[in-house]
Amino acid sequence: MTTPLLELRQLRAAYGRAQVLFGIDLSVSMGEVVTLLGRNGMGRSTTVKCLSGLLPVTGGTMTFNQQRTELLPSFEIARLGLGLVPEGRQVFPNLTVKENLVATARVRPNNALEPWTLARVYRFFPRLQERENHLGSQLSGGEQQMLAIGRALMTNPSLMVLDEATEGLAPLIRAEIWQALAGLKAEGLSMMVIDKNLKPLLELADRHFVIEKGAIVWSGDSQALRANSTIVHEYLGV
Repeated sequence: MTTPLLELRQLRAAYGRAQVLFGIDLSVSMGEVVTLLGRNGMGRSTTVKCLSGLLPVTGGTMTFNQQRTELLPSFEIARLGLGLVPEGRQVFPNLTVKENLVATARVRPNNALEPWTLARVYRFFPRLQERENHLGSQLSGGEQQMLAIGRALMTNPSLMVLDEATEGLAPLIRAEIWQALAGLKAEGLSMMVIDKNLKPLLELADRHFVIEKGAIVWSGDSQALRANSTIVHEYLGV
């Protein structure tokens, strides 16, 4: 059996005395795209904060790239190959597009995938090259999301995690982002995607994990999720 690229086992977390995660179990294999689905406040973003080292865990284990990471700081987890596209995009507003892209860039020579360089990101998102001297604050929401994805790619990640990948974007821009993610999947990049738009996720992802009140209540592939209207209505509100 292939060793997962990412594996969370009985992961627990809290904000102060309020426990939020109650034993999360999920995994991502090399080259796989998974989703973490659920309504607001159910623990999706908290899970992302834990796996990226932005929130301490209170129990359970996290293994990424065959290393235990639950006690590591965020920068060490990033060095192992985790690329984060955070909720709200969080581009550097006072840096130019080019400066945003190169600020955290690094080459991982052992990465099996073709390395991401500034030139490659510009080919992937031509609009960023057109705006390369614009400040992050001068970009539209869609351009900021492209920049956030490009910035994560410039770290040459083994796994890219996208929290609310298309939130607040116009339909045409949203479609462009989904097309970009499909291209990344075709190249073999492992991804975890959090989003409220179920239809494109069903087309993109290999497996889905549904979270409710800090616990995984269902997992399966897209065919199984399409066939399970109870899960869709009860836990996703769709």
